[in-house]
Amino acid sequence: MNYIESLQKRYSVKKFNKEKKVSPEILKNILEAGKLSASSLGLQPYKIYVVESEEMKEKLIPAFRNPSQITTCSHLIVIVSKKTMEEKYVDGYFKHIAEVREIPLESLDLFRKNIDQFLNSVSEDELLHWNQKQAYIVLGQLIFAAALEKVDASPMEGFDHKIIEDVLGLDKDTETAAVTLALGYRAEDDHFQHLKKVRKPDDKLFKFL
Repeated sequence: MNYIESLQKRYSVKKFNKEKKVSPEILKNILEAGKLSASSLGLQPYKIYVVESEEMKEKLIPAFRNPSQITTCSHLIVIVSKKTMEEKYVDGYFKHIAEVREIPLESLDLFRKNIDQFLNSVSEDELLHWNQKQAYIVLGQLIFAAALEKVDASPMEGFDHKIIEDVLGLDKDTETAAVTLALGYRAEDDHFQHLKKVRKPDDKLFKFL
């Protein structure tokens, strides 16, 4: 199956088959795709929480306006974005680059200067918005990878941030839940799978210049 066929078959599942779980091998592939996602400046200002225990999912159910996906999914992914960009975080980022590429830390001084200039030029609100946009890039990559693995997914924004942040034990001063993604396999009685996919026609979506 090519990737266009995979994307044509995908839809935002409303109800999963609770008895069918995503295997550890396939889950690892999907998460690896998220790890390899594009990230502006390479900073990856987010963390990906993978909720797989029924006990933890049960605690998160009250956070969602429509809990049907949470009660039936195999795994729930919560992408948590940073609110800030502390110097310690950036230091760690550059140390990691130097270690992975086996280069002197000093050789990255110009790149570090560019990042510092950017971070110093934006407000706290602008930085949060920028960090959250990075989280959505990861979301798209995870959805795409899941489709290729024939795993169903449902991205969800309708949730109570406070409940999720309390359950996950997040530091609310520095991080926030940006978006969630339920993974699993569609239930036979989820009638949404039988509806035709509706998208803008090419002439209304694309403009070639």
